[in-house]
Amino acid sequence: MSSNGTTYQQKLDTLFPAPSLPPSTFSPQRLPGSSLESLAALQHVLKDNHERYHIFFNHTRFHNHITHRALAIYALGGSASLIKDYYEQDGKNQRPAFESLEPITEENFIEHLADENFYQGYVTFFTNQIDEKGAAWTLEEFVFSEKYNYQKGRDETSQPEMLSRFLDGILHPMIHAGYGVEFGLKGMLAEGLALGAVHDVCERGFCLPFFVPSATVEVNETANLLSSLVLDAKPADAPTVSKTGGVHAFDIMARMLKDDQLKSKTARGFMGQFVDTLAEHGTEIRRYAEQWTIDLTKLGEVERKMEELIWVNSVVYGVGGFDEEKGFKSDFFLMHMVTSSLFLPSLIAYLSPRSQVLLLRSHFTTVLVWWVARGRPALKVKSFVTTTPLESTVSNTPPSKTPPTTETTPTPNPFLPIIQSALTHPNDHLVKIQRAFAHFNTVYGLRPAGYFKGTELEGAELLDGSFFVRAALLTADYMGWVREGQEAKVWSFEGFYEQWL
Repeated sequence: MSSNGTTYQQKLDTLFPAPSLPPSTFSPQRLPGSSLESLAALQHVLKDNHERYHIFFNHTRFHNHITHRALAIYALGGSASLIKDYYEQDGKNQRPAFESLEPITEENFIEHLADENFYQGYVTFFTNQIDEKGAAWTLEEFVFSEKYNYQKGRDETSQPEMLSRFLDGILHPMIHAGYGVEFGLKGMLAEGLALGAVHDVCERGFCLPFFVPSATVEVNETANLLSSLVLDAKPADAPTVSKTGGVHAFDIMARMLKDDQLKSKTARGFMGQFVDTLAEHGTEIRRYAEQWTIDLTKLGEVERKMEELIWVNSVVYGVGGFDEEKGFKSDFFLMHMVTSSLFLPSLIAYLSPRSQVLLLRSHFTTVLVWWVARGRPALKVKSFVTTTPLESTVSNTPPSKTPPTTETTPTPNPFLPIIQSALTHPNDHLVKIQRAFAHFNTVYGLRPAGYFKGTELEGAELLDGSFFVRAALLTADYMGWVREGQEAKVWSFEGFYEQWL
C-alpha cells in the first residue's frame, strides 16, 4: 500500500488499462478479433513484463520488446493463446528487473543518463511526471525542450540531448513510447522515455541544428492552432499530388543518390555502423536533411510532411531492398525505419507545432543516416513497380465446395493472408512491419500514379498506393509463409554495399 492508499496492483492497473482508441485519425485502427480473453492476456504481458524484466535483455544492450509483439498481435485481432504463447517464448532470454541505487529526481536527472542501472529509477520518475502533468507535457519537457537537450553553461560532453537519445538504438525508444501514446498506456510511455534516458548519444550535437530558430518555422498563433488540429480533420478531397512547393523528401533522396561522396567504400560492421557513418558523413547528411522544407504557414503541412516521411521510410526499405535480378532482401535495420514511422501520427497528436517539426526533422535525418549506413541502396522505382507482385504466389485457394462468385482472384483481399501469416510467424518483427504496411495502405492506398510527379526522384511518378501491398508481399515471401507450410527465415544483415564496391 502506497502513502496515498493506492495498492501496487491498482497502480499497475492505472499504468496498463485496457487500450484506448488511437489519438488521431491517422493512427492505426484496430482489426476485429479482440476479446475479453485477449485483453486479459495482453494486460498480463504488459504488467508482468513491467515487474519482472529489464529493458535490455543482455549486456550488449539489445532491447526487450516483448510488449511490442503483444500489442501488435492484439491490434490485429490475434487470439489470447497467441499472445500468451509468444510471451512465454520471448520471456526466456530476458534479464530480471532490479531497483536503481537511488531515485531519479530533477536534480540528478542528467547525472545518470546513459546508465542502464538507473532504468527503473527513470521509469518511476516519468510515471510520476505523466501522472502529475500529463503525457503531452512530459513529452514536450523531457524530449523536445531546450532544457533537456542543450543547456547554456554546460560543456558538450555533459549535455542531456534527450531528443538524440529518443532516436537512438534503431529508434527503439521512440517506438516504445509510440506504443504508449497510440494505445493510451502510461506505463509504455514511461518505459519508452526511460529507455531513451539510458541510451547513449551516438554523436554529440546530432540534434543541435534542429533547435536553432530557422529550423522551426515561427508562425502566428492562428497558424499554430491550424497545424496542430490538422491531424484531426480530413480534407474534403484527397490530394492529387504530393509536392505542392518547397523541397520534398524524395528530392533529398535523389540529391544524395547523385553524391559520390556518400558511396560505401567498404562494408560496415554490425555494431558501430551508425556511429561510423556519422563520423564519416554526418556533416553532409545533415546538410541535405536541412534542405527539406516544412512551412507551418500552410494548412495541412504537418500531415503532408508526415506522409512524405512515411513514404521515404517505406521506399528505402521496399524499393531499396529490391533487385530485379537478385531478388528482395528484407534488411533488418531499414525495417525499423518502417515500423518507427507507424508511430509518427500518434506522437504528433500529442505535440505542439514546434515539437512536431523537431520530431519530423530529427526522424528524417536519422533515417538518412541509416540509409547511408546500410550502403545507400539504389532506388530503382520503375523496376520495382513493373516487376513486383500484387498478390501472393502462396496457395490460398478455397476448397472446391466454396460457392461460386464473380470474383476472379482466389484472394479477394491481398492483405488478409499477409496479416494472418504474420500473426503466427515466429519472428517478432514481422507482425510489426506488416501491421505498418497494412495501415499505410489504408491511409495512402488510393494515391494514384503521378502523385509524386514533380519530385526529383527518378521514377517516383510511377509509385501509387499499391506500393504497400507489394512491399508487404515481398517481405512475407522473404521471411517465409510459415502458417502456410514454408520454413521460417530471418532478416538480412548483409547491407547493400556491393552496389558501389
